[in-house]
Amino acid sequence: MEEYGSVKKKTPPKDPYKVLRIHRNPDGTLTREAVLPTVPPVEGDSESKDVPLNKTHGTWFRMFRPKVAVAAAGRLPVIIDFHGGGFILFSPASQPFDALNRRLASELPAVVLSVEYRLAPEHPLPAAYEDAVEAVRWIRDNHDTDEWLRDLADVSRCFIKGSSAGGNIAYHAALECCAGAGAALGPVNIAGVIMNQPYLGGEERTESELRLADDKILPLPANDLMWELALPRGADRDHEYCNPVKSATEERLRRLPRFLVRGYSGDPLLDRQKELADKLEACGVHVEAHFKDGFHGIEIFDPNHARQLVIDVKNFVLASSSSSSSSSSSNL
Repeated sequence: MEEYGSVKKKTPPKDPYKVLRIHRNPDGTLTREAVLPTVPPVEGDSESKDVPLNKTHGTWFRMFRPKVAVAAAGRLPVIIDFHGGGFILFSPASQPFDALNRRLASELPAVVLSVEYRLAPEHPLPAAYEDAVEAVRWIRDNHDTDEWLRDLADVSRCFIKGSSAGGNIAYHAALECCAGAGAALGPVNIAGVIMNQPYLGGEERTESELRLADDKILPLPANDLMWELALPRGADRDHEYCNPVKSATEERLRRLPRFLVRGYSGDPLLDRQKELADKLEACGVHVEAHFKDGFHGIEIFDPNHARQLVIDVKNFVLASSSSSSSSSSSNL
């Protein structure tokens, strides 16, 4: 029998390139198969538009707003969203992410910015984090000139959100925006961070990783490959980008705003997610942790779980908006 990650297996591990439906080219770039269909910005329960972020980097974001006038309800919170895909796949235009953000904009309601960040390995970390912070700065610089933000948004109630790799990006963007150094964000305030099944790792295997080594969505070989492609050259999985629990200082963490951390019992990353939630709470961060039955990325496949995600986000945004957020004024 072959041993992989301390788990004895009767058959060799699956080829991670086939699992992820990618091909590595001689120059180090990837050819990605079209696993998820993409859709253009269209009208529906909410309206959307694509906006350039950094033309040099080829980054942009898809902005969503409720189609029905909501002026009578007051100004809307802003959700800055980062999609999943192990840092190497997908886009805000991928149909499941577009549909979820359209629903968030309509049902919260909110103005949602879903960011097209640079993908690895062509652009290894921290490129995605830099793009995330640039998106927050874009709101700071354009809140009074972009028509949708100017007319609808309350930029003092900005929430950084992400799923899987996007949850990892949300965490690191919040660290820089709330505990970093640099130019002030002016009227923009990060009122909360939403990490849905955040993509985290480490050198030592956890119980949930070993128990779910053959997971259909995130088997260990695919998990290892995505980190190999995403991390800076020469970095191991205890690097701060992958394993923030080992590197984050209490001084930085206690400056973070409220957190919503969501995960599932059938996710190999479950133990990592709980560990980070516990670390944040131990450092004085207000954490709402929701761990339920399910598997990694279940919202893409199950409409009931997608509906529950929207409900959890809405409840968290409303609770965070009603609490004092002055202490989370952001610096960059």
